[in-house]
Amino acid sequence: MATATKISQLKLDEHGGAGAAAAGAASAANLNAVRVTMDVLLEISRILNTGLDMETLSICVRLCEQGINPEALSSVIKELRKASEALKAAENMTS
Repeated sequence: MATATKISQLKLDEHGGAGAAAAGAASAANLNAVRVTMDVLLEISRILNTGLDMETLSICVRLCEQGINPEALSSVIKELRKASEALKAAENMTS
């Protein structure tokens, strides 16, 4: 019986064990929850006509999670958009 237990343990160790399988399942569930959350946030963003794509929205969410003030972030994005529009307008006038 001890040999069968050792063989079972070796097979579990080869494949990461039952704990690794549980961790993998939890990780997959967490990843799915993050995707669903980001999809919902993107839909809200579109409804509010923010003009943010998924990548930009994801960056904003990560910044907020790290403690950046959302209102300050919003102000920075608005200022960057104004500056970008001004540069485009200036470029159009010179060409």
